[in-house]
Amino acid sequence: MSSLHALYINGHWVDGERHITNVNPSDLADVIGDYAQANATQVEDAIKAARQGQKEWAKSGLEQRYGVLMAIGDELMARKEELGRLLSREEGKPLTEGVGEVARSAQFFHYYAAEVLRQLDERVDSVRPGVEVDTRREPVGVVGIISPWNFPMATAVWKIAPALAFGNAVIFKPANLVPASAWALTEIISRQALPAGTFNLLMGSGGSVGEALITSPAINALTFTGSLEVGRRVAAATAGNLVKCQLEMGSKNALIVAEDADLNLAVEAAFNGAYSGTGQKCTASSRLIVHEAVHDAFVDKLTARLAKANVGPALEEGVQIGPVADAGQLESNLNWIERGKADGAKLVFGGERVSCASEGYFMAPTLFVETTNEMAINREEVFGPIACVIKVADMDEAIATLNDTNFGLTAGIITDSLALATRFKAEAETGCVMVNLPTAGTDYHVPFGGRKDSSFGPREQGRYAREFYTVVKTCYVKA
Repeated sequence: MSSLHALYINGHWVDGERHITNVNPSDLADVIGDYAQANATQVEDAIKAARQGQKEWAKSGLEQRYGVLMAIGDELMARKEELGRLLSREEGKPLTEGVGEVARSAQFFHYYAAEVLRQLDERVDSVRPGVEVDTRREPVGVVGIISPWNFPMATAVWKIAPALAFGNAVIFKPANLVPASAWALTEIISRQALPAGTFNLLMGSGGSVGEALITSPAINALTFTGSLEVGRRVAAATAGNLVKCQLEMGSKNALIVAEDADLNLAVEAAFNGAYSGTGQKCTASSRLIVHEAVHDAFVDKLTARLAKANVGPALEEGVQIGPVADAGQLESNLNWIERGKADGAKLVFGGERVSCASEGYFMAPTLFVETTNEMAINREEVFGPIACVIKVADMDEAIATLNDTNFGLTAGIITDSLALATRFKAEAETGCVMVNLPTAGTDYHVPFGGRKDSSFGPREQGRYAREFYTVVKTCYVKA
């Protein structure tokens, strides 16, 4: 990969008005490359091109769309080791997770390639004699996609793949912190049989490129994954132009450890849910709600597990927890640790920056006990390798604590009781629930999304994605 990386607009690679440098958070001396930054005029150019390209792409045959999506998925899968290494190098997640993310991205393209061939409309008889009615789904049009930095490829792909599958054009703005994975994905897409303008890459800041995209009346839909604060801004801006909007935002997920839980299973679920990906997941279980009868044993076992965790550079063999994303995220995490202690939480493990052979943004996995659900660290999204234990007396208190939040993305429970699991599934006010599994980890062929302040608009993934990427037309015919 060359050092300079251009934007992709209307089927051409074009330079931006300036460039930013992408640096490896595991090794600050490692420069990944320089990436062009779009300006407002280029956003307008991309939207104009997309509107034209979408008309042609919408008329393409099903087999052409199927072939394009399969080819993208095939190349991602074939290059998963190479691209996974690039992803881990720029984002900081351990190499096994980076390779897994690229493989999952390939699966999204393969799944939606098949969905191209499964687009079946409905026909019914009218209430009027001699009249037939059919309902069909058509592309929504030009879709703006704003993706986050914590999953540089997978989150973008689970938006891009259905958008293209259903005949839409795409304006893709990746997070400016992780442009390399977005550029590599775009390079693959650019070689496919897509009409010029159907897919566009606009790298740049949220304040410039993102703002121009979300406030444009010339797009038809906007899908965003990021913080609640920015999500509210996106919702307000798109509503003003009556642009269809889909938002995935913050979370404060909880894992309940019941009195009858297998503690070894509970500890692994808590470790994977709270600390994999350096805790930088919207599905991370940052609240561990533990029954008082097993509280002390669970804390002892989890603390011992954290002591064995290997923190280090993402590409180093055996590393389980890589660096956090950048200096700002590290500072925020350390500030949260100090705030937690000031509010009365007891720090039992971690809480400090870690030194490694290379200079990077490393910190120890952190565990607090003696916390309450009223503490700020249990109310706001932290987005780091920090978990807080909340002791409860029974299942009533556990469920009440679980639901006492303005977020509602995922929740989990570890229990051997079918009755408790059934109650939990019914009463958890979240979009996804997990029984005897980590809260982090979802499949690509079923709906994903939350409730309350975690999500807004139609669900993502699986067949449910068509609700956002298509519009319904009702046709009446009298022979």
